[in-house]
Amino acid sequence: MKNIHPIPDTDFEVNTDACSDPSKKSTSFTQLLLFFAVGIFFGAVLTKAEVTSWIRIQEMFQFKSFHLYGVIGSAIFTAFIGTNFLRLSGSTTSMGDPLKIRKVNFHKGQIIGGLCFGIGWALTGACPGPIFAIIGSGHSVFIVILISALAGTWSYGWLRNRLPH
Repeated sequence: MKNIHPIPDTDFEVNTDACSDPSKKSTSFTQLLLFFAVGIFFGAVLTKAEVTSWIRIQEMFQFKSFHLYGVIGSAIFTAFIGTNFLRLSGSTTSMGDPLKIRKVNFHKGQIIGGLCFGIGWALTGACPGPIFAIIGSGHSVFIVILISALAGTWSYGWLRNRLPH
Protein backbone atom coordinates (compact mmCIF):
# COMPACT_ATOMS: atom_id res chain seq x y z
CA MET A 1 0.00 0.00 0.00
CA LYS A 2 1.36 3.39 -0.97
CA ASN A 3 1.96 6.11 1.58
CA ILE A 4 0.28 9.11 -0.07
CA HIS A 5 0.10 12.22 2.10
CA PRO A 6 -1.74 15.38 1.04
CA ILE A 7 0.14 18.65 1.42
CA PRO A 8 -2.12 20.90 3.54
CA ASP A 9 -4.06 23.63 1.68
CA THR A 10 -2.92 22.44 -1.76
CA ASP A 11 -4.05 20.08 -4.51
CA PHE A 12 -0.77 18.16 -4.32
CA GLU A 13 0.12 14.86 -2.74
CA VAL A 14 3.50 13.44 -1.85
CA ASN A 15 4.22 9.76 -2.43
CA THR A 16 6.55 9.00 0.45
CA ASP A 17 7.15 5.47 -0.86
CA ALA A 18 9.17 6.93 -3.72
CA CYS A 19 11.49 8.54 -1.17
CA SER A 20 11.76 5.74 1.37
CA ASP A 21 11.70 2.53 -0.65
CA PRO A 22 15.27 1.61 -1.68
CA SER A 23 13.94 -0.78 -4.37
CA LYS A 24 12.52 2.19 -6.31
CA LYS A 25 14.69 3.48 -9.14
CA SER A 26 16.88 6.48 -8.47
CA THR A 27 18.33 8.89 -10.98
CA SER A 28 21.77 7.80 -12.15
CA PHE A 29 24.66 10.08 -13.01
CA THR A 30 24.23 9.19 -16.69
CA GLN A 31 20.57 10.23 -16.55
CA LEU A 32 21.55 13.50 -14.87
CA LEU A 33 24.06 14.18 -17.68
CA LEU A 34 21.37 13.43 -20.24
CA PHE A 35 18.93 15.81 -18.48
CA PHE A 36 21.65 18.48 -18.38
CA ALA A 37 22.41 18.03 -22.10
CA VAL A 38 18.71 18.20 -23.01
CA GLY A 39 18.40 21.36 -20.88
CA ILE A 40 21.31 23.00 -22.68
CA PHE A 41 19.83 22.01 -26.06
CA PHE A 42 16.40 23.33 -25.04
CA GLY A 43 17.96 26.60 -23.85
CA ALA A 44 19.76 26.96 -27.18
CA VAL A 45 16.49 26.35 -29.06
CA LEU A 46 14.69 28.96 -26.92
CA THR A 47 17.46 31.46 -27.61
CA LYS A 48 17.54 30.78 -31.37
CA ALA A 49 13.74 31.05 -31.56
CA GLU A 50 14.04 34.46 -29.85
CA VAL A 51 11.73 33.33 -27.06
CA THR A 52 14.18 34.79 -24.56
CA SER A 53 14.50 38.09 -26.40
CA TRP A 54 13.52 41.11 -24.33
CA ILE A 55 12.51 42.89 -27.54
CA ARG A 56 10.21 40.02 -28.59
CA ILE A 57 8.64 39.97 -25.11
CA GLN A 58 8.00 43.72 -25.24
CA GLU A 59 6.51 43.37 -28.74
CA MET A 60 4.14 40.72 -27.40
CA PHE A 61 2.95 42.82 -24.46
CA GLN A 62 2.49 45.84 -26.74
CA PHE A 63 0.55 43.68 -29.25
CA LYS A 64 3.04 44.55 -32.01
CA SER A 65 4.02 40.96 -32.90
CA PHE A 66 2.36 37.55 -33.02
CA HIS A 67 5.70 35.70 -32.62
CA LEU A 68 5.51 34.81 -28.90
CA TYR A 69 1.74 34.29 -28.98
CA GLY A 70 2.37 31.69 -31.69
CA VAL A 71 5.12 30.02 -29.68
CA ILE A 72 3.01 29.94 -26.50
CA GLY A 73 -0.05 28.69 -28.40
CA SER A 74 2.03 25.96 -30.06
CA ALA A 75 3.42 24.92 -26.68
CA ILE A 76 -0.08 24.69 -25.17
CA PHE A 77 -1.34 22.65 -28.13
CA THR A 78 1.70 20.34 -28.00
CA ALA A 79 1.31 19.85 -24.23
CA PHE A 80 -2.40 19.09 -24.69
CA ILE A 81 -1.71 16.45 -27.35
CA GLY A 82 1.25 14.96 -25.44
CA THR A 83 -0.53 14.82 -22.10
CA ASN A 84 -3.58 13.14 -23.59
CA PHE A 85 -1.39 10.67 -25.49
CA LEU A 86 0.45 9.74 -22.28
CA ARG A 87 -2.81 9.41 -20.37
CA LEU A 88 -4.53 7.29 -23.03
CA SER A 89 -1.49 5.07 -23.67
CA GLY A 90 -1.33 3.94 -20.03
CA SER A 91 2.12 5.46 -19.45
CA THR A 92 3.73 5.32 -16.02
CA THR A 93 5.92 7.67 -14.02
CA SER A 94 9.69 7.14 -13.78
CA MET A 95 8.97 5.24 -10.53
CA GLY A 96 6.60 2.86 -12.33
CA ASP A 97 3.40 4.28 -10.83
CA PRO A 98 0.39 4.87 -13.10
CA LEU A 99 0.24 8.38 -14.52
CA LYS A 100 -2.60 10.32 -12.91
CA ILE A 101 -3.83 13.70 -14.06
CA ARG A 102 -5.98 15.25 -11.38
CA LYS A 103 -8.45 18.06 -11.78
CA VAL A 104 -7.13 21.22 -10.12
CA ASN A 105 -9.60 23.39 -8.24
CA PHE A 106 -9.84 27.04 -9.26
CA HIS A 107 -9.07 29.69 -6.63
CA LYS A 108 -9.34 33.47 -6.96
CA GLY A 109 -5.72 33.66 -5.77
CA GLN A 110 -4.72 32.20 -9.16
CA ILE A 111 -6.04 35.36 -10.85
CA ILE A 112 -4.07 37.59 -8.48
CA GLY A 113 -0.96 35.45 -8.90
CA GLY A 114 -1.34 35.41 -12.68
CA LEU A 115 -1.65 39.18 -12.78
CA CYS A 116 1.46 39.59 -10.59
CA PHE A 117 3.33 37.12 -12.82
CA GLY A 118 2.26 38.90 -16.02
CA ILE A 119 3.11 42.36 -14.70
CA GLY A 120 6.53 41.15 -13.58
CA TRP A 121 7.10 39.48 -16.96
CA ALA A 122 6.10 42.65 -18.82
CA LEU A 123 8.22 44.94 -16.65
CA THR A 124 11.37 42.81 -16.65
CA GLY A 125 11.08 41.26 -20.09
CA ALA A 126 11.89 37.87 -18.62
CA CYS A 127 9.69 34.89 -17.92
CA PRO A 128 11.14 32.73 -15.15
CA GLY A 129 10.91 29.64 -17.39
CA PRO A 130 13.78 30.51 -19.76
CA ILE A 131 15.68 32.73 -17.30
CA PHE A 132 18.68 30.36 -17.30
CA ALA A 133 18.78 30.48 -21.12
CA ILE A 134 18.74 34.29 -20.95
CA ILE A 135 21.58 34.32 -18.42
CA GLY A 136 23.43 31.63 -20.38
CA SER A 137 23.22 33.69 -23.56
CA GLY A 138 25.29 36.40 -21.87
CA HIS A 139 22.73 38.70 -20.27
CA SER A 140 24.14 38.53 -16.76
CA VAL A 141 22.02 41.46 -15.55
CA PHE A 142 19.10 39.00 -15.54
CA ILE A 143 20.66 37.33 -12.49
CA VAL A 144 18.86 40.09 -10.56
CA ILE A 145 15.56 38.87 -12.03
CA LEU A 146 16.43 35.26 -11.14
CA ILE A 147 17.15 36.28 -7.55
CA SER A 148 13.89 38.27 -7.50
CA ALA A 149 11.93 35.27 -8.82
CA LEU A 150 13.45 33.06 -6.13
CA ALA A 151 12.66 35.67 -3.48
CA GLY A 152 9.07 35.88 -4.75
CA THR A 153 8.73 32.09 -4.65
CA TRP A 154 10.09 31.99 -1.11
CA SER A 155 7.77 34.83 -0.09
CA TYR A 156 4.77 33.02 -1.53
CA GLY A 157 5.68 29.88 0.44
CA TRP A 158 5.97 31.94 3.59
CA LEU A 159 2.71 33.85 3.00
CA ARG A 160 0.69 31.07 1.35
CA ASN A 161 -1.61 30.36 4.30
CA ARG A 162 -2.44 34.07 4.67
CA LEU A 163 -3.32 34.71 1.00
CA PRO A 164 -6.83 34.55 -0.49
CA HIS A 165 -7.96 31.12 -1.66
